[in-house]
Amino acid sequence: MSLFEQEDSQTSRDATQAPLAERMRPLTLDEFAGQEHLIAPGKPLRIQIERDDAVSMIFWGPPGVGKTTLAKLIAHSTKASFLEYSAVMSGVKEIKLVMTEAEKAARFGSRTILFIDEIHRFNKSQQDAFLPFVERGAIRLIGATTENPSFEIVSALLSRCRVYTLHALSEEEIVTLLKRALADKKRGLGLRNLTAHDEALQLIASYSSGDARAAYNALEVAAQLAGDGGELTVDKMREALQSRTLMYDKSGEEHYNLISALHKSIRNSDPDATLYWITRMLAAGEDPMYLARRMVRMASEDIGLAAPEALNLCLSARDAYDLLGTPEGELALVQAAIYLALAPKSNAIYTAFGEVKSLVENTRQEPVPLHLRNAPTKLMKELDYGKGYQYAHDEVGKVADMECLPDALAGRSFYHPTEEGREKLLGQRLAEIKKIRAAKHREK
Repeated sequence: MSLFEQEDSQTSRDATQAPLAERMRPLTLDEFAGQEHLIAPGKPLRIQIERDDAVSMIFWGPPGVGKTTLAKLIAHSTKASFLEYSAVMSGVKEIKLVMTEAEKAARFGSRTILFIDEIHRFNKSQQDAFLPFVERGAIRLIGATTENPSFEIVSALLSRCRVYTLHALSEEEIVTLLKRALADKKRGLGLRNLTAHDEALQLIASYSSGDARAAYNALEVAAQLAGDGGELTVDKMREALQSRTLMYDKSGEEHYNLISALHKSIRNSDPDATLYWITRMLAAGEDPMYLARRMVRMASEDIGLAAPEALNLCLSARDAYDLLGTPEGELALVQAAIYLALAPKSNAIYTAFGEVKSLVENTRQEPVPLHLRNAPTKLMKELDYGKGYQYAHDEVGKVADMECLPDALAGRSFYHPTEEGREKLLGQRLAEIKKIRAAKHREK
């Protein structure tokens, strides 16, 4: 059998031996659940399929939403050979040999769809290997990725593909799929005469986080526990689920989405959202010390001197977790997060630091004024190092009328206290300092 003579996987072996998720894979677009924004009549992907448009594609979306299924449906509807590879299991060298053979077959009118699952696993140079074959139309590449293509796919390849974003399935769509599997006597569990409570199916839907594969797997386990003719109750479903499927990749986009949500909830003084997002991250396996480090940053960036104790609290929470570990130490992190959310907010330090940092990076390095320089040698004293320096402790109010910025920046003001929390008191103190200095200047 040649490389391009396909055999339907569901007829080449006993379909009942395949996992339920594989058996219930849609065979037509009408069976496909979700992604209405792409495959409903008149929508872009539906139109592309119906017109037999041979443009290569990238499917971007979370696990279990139908990326592989869509690729297979496209191959079936366009009568193309379908070659499926995983970037985790396959090397570019063997795929390149397949592309070369596909190019030869194309000369005789054969069409090939090369489906690469987790294409983001290939590095930039490996992805470049697809370019000449895609450009010449020797293959139609369909890549699937859970990561943002803008960051993970080389621009040259990305520009030659259409990117379609797939969304996690809704709980209602998951329930529909589960009911279909329970009723289907040919591919599903229909012959087992199971009775399922609506609450039990809803539980699977909520726990699967929009992943149809995870939902099917849970249903299959529950069916095994119940036995033929059994009843699928909430308790049976809980036993089958064991633990919730949380979509998370500590090095991927969802990681950054969640930490962004946590940071912005804290900044917006929302303790409930803060509690939700930090718990989501901890439950999904995020490194608690990463969260501790990020909260230390938030304490300075978004709270600063409005509540300076916030920084110490975050450092203490870090030490508490280091001492106690999981799960006991997680409570200290949650305590710190909620305090950050409730604390008065000020970005005055962050803004001032950013302004001065930009100034330092983009202007000349101004010399230190002579009166601020130390004069440990006779020569330095003769060059007027330290001349005119006023010792603040000897001055009334402990403030001298002395410019401490370089001459070119004299009089500049960078730090502007807010009216929030303790920073309001610092603002009053700053106004008092300026008043003392101005009075001394007038006396000269």
